[in-house]
Amino acid sequence: MHRRTTLKGLLALATLTASPLLFAQGQDYQLVKPPQPGGANGQIEVLEFASFACVHCRRFAPEISKWAAAQGKDVVFKKVPVSFGNPALQALTRMYYTLQSMGLDEKLESSIFEAVQDRRLSLDKEAVRNDWLTKQGVDVKKFNDTWRTSFTVDSQTKRAEQLTLAYKIQATPTVTVNGKYLIEGAGPQTLTTMDRLIAQERSAQAKK
Repeated sequence: MHRRTTLKGLLALATLTASPLLFAQGQDYQLVKPPQPGGANGQIEVLEFASFACVHCRRFAPEISKWAAAQGKDVVFKKVPVSFGNPALQALTRMYYTLQSMGLDEKLESSIFEAVQDRRLSLDKEAVRNDWLTKQGVDVKKFNDTWRTSFTVDSQTKRAEQLTLAYKIQATPTVTVNGKYLIEGAGPQTLTTMDRLIAQERSAQAKK
């Protein structure tokens, strides 16, 4: 897993430890304390906190995307880019939401991982980012207009930071289920745990 490494991130972590997550004894997940809002209208919200600088997130991306595509309408899946206070990663968060608003986030996700991890491109720098976007066939003018003026992109970028703090995220990838459960790590066991917790949430909602 990719953990906080910046000084700002470490200081934030020191503050957050005053209100730690509750570890469920013998479980492969943690309980979120206090619980966060889950999905609306009876839906079950699943969040994946990930970083484009995280090799484990890169390996997990195809698996969780395939998993998300197979879910029923009562499950809402959202990816939340994590920056841990790193300005370069904050720029990648804004870039991700800008591409999402253009309907290009899923198409270009693997290319972003490749650019950041293999080619070591500084996509936080506008000139480098514009050159990369051009090579990906993206309308650079539309991208930059959206990056600079979209209220939605601005709100989502800020919301990603807020969610990271609210869930006390300390490593990536981390998955949360309906504001109640937190699972660190990647792989088949993570997906199995997610399925079990979603089934548990469905059962609880059916009893209401």
